[in-house]
Amino acid sequence: MSGRATKRDRPSAPVTGKELTEIEEVSVMLDVLIDELQRRGAIDKKEYSRLVAMRLHEISKARAFEELDKEL
Repeated sequence: MSGRATKRDRPSAPVTGKELTEIEEVSVMLDVLIDELQRRGAIDKKEYSRLVAMRLHEISKARAFEELDKEL
């Protein structure tokens, strides 16, 4: 079980806005989680953002090297 709300878990009120993609929903859930963890003092949002940026850079660089390796 992913812990994600399914269509039947959502309120039956009519949808007045645009349907969000799964990626948009996950992004919003993560934003809310990060904000809540910061509010409770569990994490430092600036440090978290810095670590995420570093990790994304590492992954991007590794994938670029993999592509270069395949080309050679």
